[in-house]
Amino acid sequence: MKKLEVVAALIEKNGSILATQRGYGEFKGKWEFPGGKIDKGEFEEKALKREIKEELNADINIIDYLTTVRCDYPNYHLIMHTYICNLKNEVEFVKHNEDEFEHDNMVWLDREDLDHLDWLPADIEVVKKYKHLRRKA
Repeated sequence: MKKLEVVAALIEKNGSILATQRGYGEFKGKWEFPGGKIDKGEFEEKALKREIKEELNADINIIDYLTTVRCDYPNYHLIMHTYICNLKNEVEFVKHNEDEFEHDNMVWLDREDLDHLDWLPADIEVVKKYKHLRRKA
């Protein structure tokens, strides 16, 4: 099975967390934390900053590592490294190609409301880890 290694940003702002809704592909309409593929030879943190700039036209500060999730999808095995981040500037929609936006929607949620979205399977695990971590804090 093909292996896909990616990074994701759990972006916090004023006590809320950013969720983005996939705007294309087989998971269109599902919710996820923004991020993307790690290029060959690229460090995770650099990949995450690049991906957030490409997807949301935003710059981030990486605060802390949260978790690595391993999840089997029908056509690949996903390894997703997730970091807690905050913003240096505001986010905006960016087109995936000339016909489609990277994301159809984005929303800022309180921690208690994270369970109300239709998350991708790997992102469900990130939500669980984040809620458990923040409960201890």
